[in-house]
Amino acid sequence: MLKKLCPKIQADSILDLDPAYLRAIGIKGIIFDLDNTLVEWKRDQLTPEVIALIERFKTEGFKLCILSNALEYRVEAVAQVLGVPYVSRAVKPRKSPFRKALEMMGTTPQTTAIVGDQLFTDILGGNRMKLCTIWTPPISNTEFFSTRIVRCLEQLVLKRFRKKGIIR
Repeated sequence: MLKKLCPKIQADSILDLDPAYLRAIGIKGIIFDLDNTLVEWKRDQLTPEVIALIERFKTEGFKLCILSNALEYRVEAVAQVLGVPYVSRAVKPRKSPFRKALEMMGTTPQTTAIVGDQLFTDILGGNRMKLCTIWTPPISNTEFFSTRIVRCLEQLVLKRFRKKGIIR
């Protein structure tokens, strides 16, 4: 089970993502989680840096999509600002919303990355679909109550990964 929770790549922030590196490893599409990855939880305010990053990926020809368990009105608000498709109420880590995102982008699992802050939703779901999984720490400590509970388990897993040298 721990293998399914292990990201293939770790980034300190989504702002550290390098389009040239992702292209070099065969990535053509990127699925982004919303809460605590692109924006703070329950917010729809994007920073200028995140907007610039998304524009850079689009300019460089990457297909993009937002995949979130959040309600549609929030996901749609951010997706419209960024000009990207989205899947809301995804119930990650189920496979079907990932399949829908792939279909919307016209990419395959082998050419797609998922970027997210949660091991038990974003990374587990991405690994189940055989995507390139990229884990980033959450950008805020504020989050849904049940997520805080899962974070306790996640911290145990992260501690084990750090001990084994899998992540920093």
